[in-house]
Amino acid sequence: MSSQRFVARHVSGLPRSGIRDFFAIVSQMSDAISLGIGEPDFVTPWHIREAAIYALEKGKTSYTDNKGLIQLRREISTYVENFFKVSYHPDEEILVSVGVSEAMDIALRAIIDPGDKVLYHEPCYVSYSPSVVLAHGQAIGVPTTAEDEFAINPDRLIAAWEPGVKALILNFPTNPTGGTVSREKLERIAKFAVEKDILVISDEIYAELTYEGEHVSIASFPGMKERTIFLHGFSKAFAMTGFRIGFACSTPELTEAMMKVHQYAMMCAPILSQEAAIEALRNGEESVAKMKEQYMQRRNFICRRFNEAGLTCHVPRGTFYAFPSIASTGLSSMEFCKQVLEAEKVAVVPGTAFGPSGEGFIRASFSSSYEHLIKASDAIERFADGVRAKA
Repeated sequence: MSSQRFVARHVSGLPRSGIRDFFAIVSQMSDAISLGIGEPDFVTPWHIREAAIYALEKGKTSYTDNKGLIQLRREISTYVENFFKVSYHPDEEILVSVGVSEAMDIALRAIIDPGDKVLYHEPCYVSYSPSVVLAHGQAIGVPTTAEDEFAINPDRLIAAWEPGVKALILNFPTNPTGGTVSREKLERIAKFAVEKDILVISDEIYAELTYEGEHVSIASFPGMKERTIFLHGFSKAFAMTGFRIGFACSTPELTEAMMKVHQYAMMCAPILSQEAAIEALRNGEESVAKMKEQYMQRRNFICRRFNEAGLTCHVPRGTFYAFPSIASTGLSSMEFCKQVLEAEKVAVVPGTAFGPSGEGFIRASFSSSYEHLIKASDAIERFADGVRAKA
């Protein structure tokens, strides 16, 4: 007899991640070039790795405070105030998490009562809507478009509001589109949040990888700190994906609520990762700047190559993802990805993995090496030309 009957209905109804399913296929192909995974190709800078090694040599192998090491929380407080212009008290308003994904999960579980509604803009990171559902909430997607360079349209957001909306998830720069949002639009969104008494959960994991213009956190606007949960982490800008270390900042009341969920589910983040994160914040600025410069050069190259191949691609203002249109091929996102993988052994992610408005697009990470980007762009152009020639 199948054990499926034991699975909770709200879990049974969740789709599997479109990224992971697709890359289960890719993992079986040893000669495929992957532009699919959102992971820097840089190894974590040596001075950060050395901090973890030194901590291990010193026998730092214990649990830490549920909220994280106080030394790390102090460094986070200083960093966030300097970079994002928002002040958080290290004792009461900062919680160290196991990556920003856990921070998003505990934020949602800390605030959602069954049936509460949560707005989010999409295409977006694959976990947002499922995380709302796992917290017994209802997720309401607000589409963004290529015409707006995938920046959220405040009018469309306001129109999507309905009674029962408790929170809004923002992520700028955005995975998978690289879209950002202007200060003026954020001001309108902040005003809307105040008028409707909405809590904002702001995932700012790609903030340092903003290439043009300023990065502005909605938490920095007057009256917004007390209705924002600010999320960030070390995976992207500091190339520390495997350390699984992030943090959440908010009011003492919300931090306490998140801490309860965190302590019963996770206890604390690994101490070696926390020691490495302290070093990253104290001395990592130069390493981040060097990697950012590399990403920007790769971005300019891959976007130019996509446009030359007839795959219209806006130049993303942040992240390390290009999101070109594949409309000229006449294929769906999934068909394009399956066929280019089979024909040219290049792996990209169908835009639909990030929401229904991702149809007609693919996500290509330019965190891969130049060598891979050159080979992959040549192969994708060859494939697209071939498809169009047969049409």
